[in-house]
Amino acid sequence: MSFIPVIDLSDPRGSRAIADAIGRTCRETGFFLITGHGADRAVVQRGWDAARAYFDRPLDEKLSAVMPYPGYPYGYSPVKGETLAASLGQTKPADLKETFSFGPSAFQRLDHKPADDAEAFVFSANPWPLGGDEFRVATQAYYREMSALAGRVMRFFALALDLEETYFDRFIDHEASALRLLNYPDLTEDPVPGQLRAGEHSDYGSITILMQEDAPGGLEVLGLDGQWHRVPAIPDSFVINIGDLMQRWTNDQWKSTLHRVTIPPRDLGRSARRQSMAFFHQPNWDAEIACIPTCLREGETAKYPPVGSGEYLASKFRSTVVKM
Repeated sequence: MSFIPVIDLSDPRGSRAIADAIGRTCRETGFFLITGHGADRAVVQRGWDAARAYFDRPLDEKLSAVMPYPGYPYGYSPVKGETLAASLGQTKPADLKETFSFGPSAFQRLDHKPADDAEAFVFSANPWPLGGDEFRVATQAYYREMSALAGRVMRFFALALDLEETYFDRFIDHEASALRLLNYPDLTEDPVPGQLRAGEHSDYGSITILMQEDAPGGLEVLGLDGQWHRVPAIPDSFVINIGDLMQRWTNDQWKSTLHRVTIPPRDLGRSARRQSMAFFHQPNWDAEIACIPTCLREGETAKYPPVGSGEYLASKFRSTVVKM
């Protein structure tokens, strides 16, 4: 447990103590759990239950919301539809998971023609499964709850980086975030060598907020010691990790850490199905991500050139598509 700290966002010592704790773990591992987060439990539970019910549907019903073509960002992706390790340039077998994702066009309507490919990608239409609106309503409410929580976390980030508390607000006021529902079904066949439920990767954006269940074959983080460490599942908590853009923003002072989802043992004698919900918080599609001034020591230069938020997201996402 000590490798992945638990940080209480309602700590009575106040915002400064919370920000200091966050800053320490972002410099060391980039992963922590939060409690006292203030997210509406009823909204969270309805979102979770809706995801479970969706993945329990027959395959043909899930395919009614399938991604229309390889590389499309939203909709349903079946088992072996993605290879996350490819985002690192690795050639690995496809991941043993199925997903459903949607993005900001559920909440933001463009009143103009997309300015470039990045904007068009981020604001792609969201496919929704047939069979009523309950799934859409519950998962969109969960998205909004996570968006609000991400905004609170980003204010603690600003304090941890010796910035004004509202520093990041202008970068996330029309965020390009996406919600991904993930189901890791029981294995029906032996995995091929090198195959995982989710291959090792780092996330792409500012932060990820993950809800996970305590199930076999779980989330692991690569530590500075070169070892993989299990991320515990604690009731009424969320896993927070920073993404590549936050590492670039901080000039590598904070770590976008490699993580993976492992294959469960085959001799458990019980189900090893696992579900999670990942909110990928992404700055505004047109935000320029350049080194934060407080992350440059005297005489230092930025390690990365400025990059567009949407441009970076699109390029990383498309690299993971399984070529059929």
